[in-house]
Amino acid sequence: MPERTLKRPHRFLTAEEVRRLIAASNEPLRTIIILATMTGLRIGEILALRWGRIDLLRGTLRVAETCYKGHFGSPKTRASRREVPLAAAVVRELKSLYSRSTENPQEALVFSKSQGLPLAADNLRKKALRTACKKAGLQRIDWHTLRHTHGTLLHSQGTPLKAAQAQLGHSHMATTLDIYTHASGSAQRDAVNLLEEQLFPNVPRLESCGSIAETESQLVQ
Repeated sequence: MPERTLKRPHRFLTAEEVRRLIAASNEPLRTIIILATMTGLRIGEILALRWGRIDLLRGTLRVAETCYKGHFGSPKTRASRREVPLAAAVVRELKSLYSRSTENPQEALVFSKSQGLPLAADNLRKKALRTACKKAGLQRIDWHTLRHTHGTLLHSQGTPLKAAQAQLGHSHMATTLDIYTHASGSAQRDAVNLLEEQLFPNVPRLESCGSIAETESQLVQ
């Protein structure tokens, strides 16, 4: 039988790569990256975010609108309309952004041009995000990469699938499991080491064994 054509694997960043990307970014990209990786919001949901839907005291935000090529609309599914908890680091960044803004009415966009118009996702990606990736020593990424990163990091820390589904705004749990969770190499190594502890408790860990060449050298001696 002919070999099946495999789908291109979804890209995601490690925690260390996220930190490098944040350090290499200027505003407003820097806060957008922090928000995307810490909440899993789609770029359209971020660009449509208004100050009136953020509760900095409670540390939450409401996703009730999306923006695509300058046009606003409702989230694509009922599950996409959701309340998302904000970590203290995200609240701090949003407070700083709020204090630097000249006007903050309830309906004002969190991220906007000088005229109050929404930012363009494509322009941000092709210019600011591409420049930041190069400065951080990373391959080019797109906005979906940051959303995938959020889901993957939740998965790697053992977050229940149902919680990740609610966080990402998916209607079906299968979408969360199949598209937004990826097993990292370190997670696989941890899993193998844990299994080894159960089956071969007296065998030294691979990290302590050295390279094959070192082992062969020791055997020769």
